[in-house]
Amino acid sequence: MEAATQRSLSGEKAQRIVDAMRASVALRGVAGSTFDHVAREAGVSRGLLHYYFGSKERLLAEVVKRDTDLRMAALDEQLATASSAADFIEMLRRTLDQMLREDTEFLTLSFEAFTLSRRNPDIAAEFSELVRRTREHVAGVLAAKQDEGVLELRADPEAIAEILFGLGDGLALRILAEPERDHRETVHAGTLAVAALIG
Repeated sequence: MEAATQRSLSGEKAQRIVDAMRASVALRGVAGSTFDHVAREAGVSRGLLHYYFGSKERLLAEVVKRDTDLRMAALDEQLATASSAADFIEMLRRTLDQMLREDTEFLTLSFEAFTLSRRNPDIAAEFSELVRRTREHVAGVLAAKQDEGVLELRADPEAIAEILFGLGDGLALRILAEPERDHRETVHAGTLAVAALIG
């Protein structure tokens, strides 16, 4: 891994850069999101972006990683209060709904990162690691909830976690593709599918 990717940037500047990249990709896509755009919108120098990230592809990977970490932390906090399978499933449904209403930028970033990973081996490795880490994290939450007696898992925890991500990502993509369509029955069918795995 390049030295640039090993440097850490924290604090308010980092957040401005991450926010600027998220907004730029949502507006222009990865191809149109130059360091010039991002640096100007973040109020930092172009050289700073090069120093810390090396390329916009690595910056995109970092943004997706940071966003995912924040989402996992928020999900942990929400699911910690779940006292039944119905609670757990309802929280997942609300998370999807909230993301579609308030933060489609995250979905755009994720899909752009996946597309980029098909052509860039370095990004592919980072994206694969992110997928593995989030799958194992959610599987750990599911297993812990089963140990607490809150859930009864009807398949392997990692397999269920993979299904949850697959359903969530797939539904989000289709809902965004047809925003004028009423998707309530589709989401309801998705919750029934999850309920068959999490009793």
